[in-house]
Amino acid sequence: MTDFANPAALLAAGKNVPVDLGYSDWVEVDQDRINQFADATGDHQWIHVDPERAREGPFGCCIAHGFLTLALVSSFMPQLCNVKEFALGINYGSDRVRYPAPVPVGSRVRGHGELVSAQPIGEGGAQVIIRVSIELANGDRPACVADIVSRYLP
Repeated sequence: MTDFANPAALLAAGKNVPVDLGYSDWVEVDQDRINQFADATGDHQWIHVDPERAREGPFGCCIAHGFLTLALVSSFMPQLCNVKEFALGINYGSDRVRYPAPVPVGSRVRGHGELVSAQPIGEGGAQVIIRVSIELANGDRPACVADIVSRYLP
C-alpha cells in the first residue's frame, strides 16, 4: 500500500507516473461468492452457477462473472492507495476495462495498483487514474485490468 498525506501529495506523485502502489491481500473467489453475485445481479448463466454443467463447458468449471471480478476493485483500492486527509472521495468511473483471463471457481486473486495519472480539480482536489490489475494466483495473465478514475476533494 502507498500512503499519501492529502490530494496535493497525489498530484505531486502524479508528476512521476507510473507509480507502483503495491498489492492487495489475496481473496478467494468461491462458489458462494459467485452465487451471491448472481443473485444480486440476476445473472444466473450456467457457466457461473451450475457446477455440473460447467464441468462439461469450455472452462471445465464455473467461472466468476467479469463484473464480479471488477467489483473486487472496491475492496482492493483502499489496500493500494491510502489518502489520509481529504473530505470526500468519489468513484468517478472507469476509462478502460478488459478481462484477459477467466477466474475459475476456487481461484485466489489480488489487486496490483499503479497510479497512471493525477490531475488537479477544483480548489485543492485531485482526479487520479489508478490501473488495477487483478492477478490470479499461479496465472500467467491478469483476470482483469481496469483504469479506475477517482476524485479526492479536500
